[in-house]
Amino acid sequence: METYISLAIAILAAPLFPGIILKVKAFFAGKQGPPLLIKYYTLAKLLRKGSVYSTSTSFVFKMGPIVSFASALIVLFFFPIAGTTPLLSFHGDVIVLFYLMGMGRFFTVVAALDTASPFEGMGAAREVFFSCLAEITIFTVLILFYRLTGSLSFGEYFTGENTLSLLGASGSLLFFVIVSMFMVLLTENSRVPVDDPATHLELTMIHEVMILDHSGPDLALIELGSFYKLFFYSAFISHLIYPISTSSGLVGGLIFYAVMVCVYAAIGCTESIMARFKMNLVPKFILTSFALVFFAAILTMGVLQ
Repeated sequence: METYISLAIAILAAPLFPGIILKVKAFFAGKQGPPLLIKYYTLAKLLRKGSVYSTSTSFVFKMGPIVSFASALIVLFFFPIAGTTPLLSFHGDVIVLFYLMGMGRFFTVVAALDTASPFEGMGAAREVFFSCLAEITIFTVLILFYRLTGSLSFGEYFTGENTLSLLGASGSLLFFVIVSMFMVLLTENSRVPVDDPATHLELTMIHEVMILDHSGPDLALIELGSFYKLFFYSAFISHLIYPISTSSGLVGGLIFYAVMVCVYAAIGCTESIMARFKMNLVPKFILTSFALVFFAAILTMGVLQ
C-alpha cells in the first residue's frame, strides 16, 4: 500500500516542484514570481484547448507526445520513491529504463522532423548530439554502481542490502556521481547552462524549438512528461544524498521531499547565477560530468580491493 501511495504522491506532485525553481529565480531577481501551482494552471489551460496539426505532419507527429509522456511515467513505476519498494523491479531494469527514456526522446525528435521545419530539425540535431554525450556519463555511473553493489536494479541501489549513499563507505566516490548526475540532470532536462527553457529565440533553443508546433493536449503531455523526467533525476540524486529506509514511513517521506526541494532549489540557483553556454561549450560541459564519474570508477579499483 505504501508503494501505491508514494507513487500517487509523486505523480501528482511532480508539476509542483518546477514552481520552486521559478520562485528561486524570482527571489534572485528581486521579484515575487508566479504561484507555486503555476504548472497545474498551465496544464489545465492546455487540456481545455484543441490541438492544431500542420498538413505536412503524419501520425508520427501525434505519437511523439504520447510516447514521450508514457516513457517518463513508466520510469517512476520502477523507482523506489521515498525509500518505498518500487512497484515493478527486475535485474537489469536500469538499462531498460534509460533506453526507454531514450525511446521517448527518439519519438520527440522524429515528431519534430515530421513538421518539415528547418528550425525544429536544428533543435532535434542538437538534442540527439547532446543526449548521446550524456548517455556516456549515465552508463559509466551504472558500471560504477554495478561494481559497488553487484546489481543493475533501482530497487537494489536504494532499498537493498548494499544501498548507495553519500553517508556510506563509498560516499567519497558518490560525491563525484552526485555532481556529475546534477550536470546530466541539467542536460537531459534542457536547463541552464545547457539550454534555457524560458527563451523564445529558435536559433538558441534545443528542446523548446522541437515542440513549437505542438499545442493543446499534445503540449500538455509533453510538459507533464518533462515534469516526471525532472522528478526522476532529482529523486535519483536525492536518494544518493540521503538514503531513506523502507521502514522510515512518514518521516522518511518528509525527509525525501525536503531533500527534493533542495535539489530543485539548487537548479533555480544555478539558473540564476549562470548564463547559458555557447553551443561549442556545451559538449565540454557534458564530458566534464563523464570525466568525474570515470575518475570515481577508477578509484573503485583501489577501494574494492
